[in-house]
Amino acid sequence: MDHDLAPSPRVAAARRDQRSLMDTVYEAGTLPVAAGDRETKLLASRLLVYGFLTIDEVGEDGAIRRLRPSEAIRVGRERPWRLSRASRGVSLSVPIPAVDGFLFEMA
Repeated sequence: MDHDLAPSPRVAAARRDQRSLMDTVYEAGTLPVAAGDRETKLLASRLLVYGFLTIDEVGEDGAIRRLRPSEAIRVGRERPWRLSRASRGVSLSVPIPAVDGFLFEMA
C-alpha cells in the first residue's frame, strides 16, 4: 500500500476547516469575520476561488464592497468581511482540490 498518496495531517486539517467554514456559512446564510482573523480569511479566500462563497469587505461606514478572488487572496487586516453563500448554484458534491501550500504560508 502506497502511503505517499495520503494527505499530510496539515492538508487533512485544512480540508476539515474549509468544509466546516463552508457548512457554517451555508447554515447561517452569512458570517461576519473580524478584520484581524487572518486564518478564517485565508480559508474563505480559497473557498471564494472555487466559487463556494462570496466575500464582502465591510467599510468603516458600513458600506459593503464585493471582493474578487485576486483581492481576497491578499488577506488584508484593515477591514472586516462578511461571508455568504455563492449566488451561483454550486453543488456541494464538488470536491475542494488539495494543493499543499495553496493560499497558506509555508511553515
